[in-house]
Amino acid sequence: MVKKADFAFSISGYYIYDMNSKIKIFGLLFFVSAATVLLSQSMGKDRGSDWSTLEVLPEDVKIEYPIDLSEREWKQRLGEFEYYVLREKGTERAFTGKLDKVYEEGTFYSAATGQPLFSSEAKFNSGTGWPSFFEPIDPEAVVLIEDNKFFMRRVEVVDSSSGSHLGHVFPDGPAPTGLRYCINSASLIFVPKGADPPQIVQDYLARYGE
Repeated sequence: MVKKADFAFSISGYYIYDMNSKIKIFGLLFFVSAATVLLSQSMGKDRGSDWSTLEVLPEDVKIEYPIDLSEREWKQRLGEFEYYVLREKGTERAFTGKLDKVYEEGTFYSAATGQPLFSSEAKFNSGTGWPSFFEPIDPEAVVLIEDNKFFMRRVEVVDSSSGSHLGHVFPDGPAPTGLRYCINSASLIFVPKGADPPQIVQDYLARYGE
């Protein structure tokens, strides 16, 4: 049974985006979401982990990212759903992402830019239905931003190359960090160890390196 914090919230977002559901449905899911987020925070404190060790930027922060495309260019680069997740801060439904159960050795890159984000060594089965990692491949690979929408305290995770939305981080993960980076499959490109990376990854590495 799924118990993690972002399950109900992500489903509520999905209903709004895909089904234009009634306010009553959203209200119920919002209530469940708020309760589970509070539970997640409580679990994190019980396990000796919280967000205080992370550098989290204010919600209204203005950042200049190295890769800055127009919305038209993003739409040309990304598929419709990938654009919704990466550029409009959407969320895929739990257990539908193609990378949720992938535990093969390799590297996960940003689907927006080809930037290296997570190693398979940090991936774990959280039971939430989304790819989960206890740390990024490099602390500077991601930017953490306050997300206080819908009266909830969450921390958004974006890639540091373009500010594209990846998911959220929660203080209920395993050792050694006690963190759970809950990431959308649609935000990632997985390249198995020894495999040739796609062109977007090659272009990024050629310009910026690992």
